[in-house]
Amino acid sequence: MAGMSNSRPATGAATPGGRMPVIFAAHGAPVLLDDTVWMGELAAWSAAMPAPSAILMVSAHWEQRPVALGAERRVPLVYDFYGFPERYYQTKYPAPGAPELAARVRDLLRQKGVAFAEDPRRGLDHGAYVPLVAMYPEADVPVLQLSMPGLDPKRLFELGRALAPLRDEGVLVFGSGFLTHNMRYAFQAGIPAWAREFDAWAADALSRLDVDALQDFQARAPAAWMALPTWEHYAPVLVAAGAAADERPGVTFPITGFWMEGAFTKRSVQFG
Repeated sequence: MAGMSNSRPATGAATPGGRMPVIFAAHGAPVLLDDTVWMGELAAWSAAMPAPSAILMVSAHWEQRPVALGAERRVPLVYDFYGFPERYYQTKYPAPGAPELAARVRDLLRQKGVAFAEDPRRGLDHGAYVPLVAMYPEADVPVLQLSMPGLDPKRLFELGRALAPLRDEGVLVFGSGFLTHNMRYAFQAGIPAWAREFDAWAADALSRLDVDALQDFQARAPAAWMALPTWEHYAPVLVAAGAAADERPGVTFPITGFWMEGAFTKRSVQFG
């Protein structure tokens, strides 16, 4: 949690403002904060990337139409979960506001004719702040959260494409979700066959940046309806892919494996 002695490892990363990759991270429930292995994997990943000047976060836990910009200044976090121990509701992540990034995002959306709204009181939800606590624990990078404008695959992809110029401005475009997310199997022992099948399919489609397949995953992927009975957790990867697709950069998977007895793939993606 913010305030923990989980400082970011020193690296030779570029100074803030250099060209950034685009990423999609499996984010985990608040209990991820107690998973030392996964927290360490996320920290190592961020340490290996250039230092961002700001972060634009798209989380599976905020869907609002039209696309909405969250708070530009520091506001309380959104504890959008229930029934957890009290200590998880005490997590803080006091990242600086990002008014300059917000102005730039508005400009990019206007250029592409994308309608947008403002939600100036909306803080970071757990899909946003949980991975950030692991990756940028000092909370010293400005963060802006952007909603998903519904669950139309093409619209999500085009949103990412509109945001692509941010890469050259030192901004980390960050999708946060899960490539498999079926709560019915969260605590069953072993990795279900459908989870392995969908994870392997996703790895192949993402490696090739097969835009058509990624958008049409429900028809093309094996076990899609088991892996994603609802697919808001998959949606942010379409935004991330859209932000990278015109360049078609190299694709890597900094974190792989499974979590919660195997029902959730930890596969995370870096474009570029």
